[in-house]
Parts: sequence; C-alpha cells; structure tokens
Amino acid sequence: MQPAVYVMANKRNGTLYTGVTSNLPQRAWQHREGAVDGFTRRYGCKMLVWYETAPTMEAAILREKQIKAGSRAKKIALIVGFNPGWNDLYDSIAQG
Repeated sequence: MQPAVYVMANKRNGTLYTGVTSNLPQRAWQHREGAVDGFTRRYGCKMLVWYETAPTMEAAILREKQIKAGSRAKKIALIVGFNPGWNDLYDSIAQG
C-alpha cells in the first residue's frame, strides 16, 4: 500500500490527531468506527481532514515527526491549504 501521513479531527478547528500508516483507507475507517482504543476514540477524532502520501514509510515517518513538532497554527494552516472547508475526506479515499 501507499505510505501516508494524515490528520484526523473531531470538528472544524477542533482536536487534531496526526498519524502515519501504510493503508490510509483502512486506518481512517478504524478511527471513524472507534475500532482502536486511544486518543482518537477518546476525543472523537473521526474526520479525515488532511493527508499526504509519501514514497516510502521512512519518508512518511519523517514528515509525521515534522508535522507533530510544528505548532497547532501550522497544522491548521496545512489543513486549510489542502481542505479549506474542513470536509471529511474519507469517502474520496475509500472509493479510490
């Protein structure tokens, strides 16, 4: 599968979770369904609001660390630049 970095949110400008995966559709579905105990289930982060693919898992992990080290304002700017309406992008990746 394609390595990807992604951000889940519970609402527009709400709680954010940044993660990395090799199977974005499956991982986003797990967050949406609350299938895995942890931060996203506890805070209701069910909306996929941003993602970026990477050529390798190592590159995806480096990008995830870069994003996590940034400020909340930088994360929000990243989301707004890619998805100004804070739409849930799950359907667009689940079908592809």
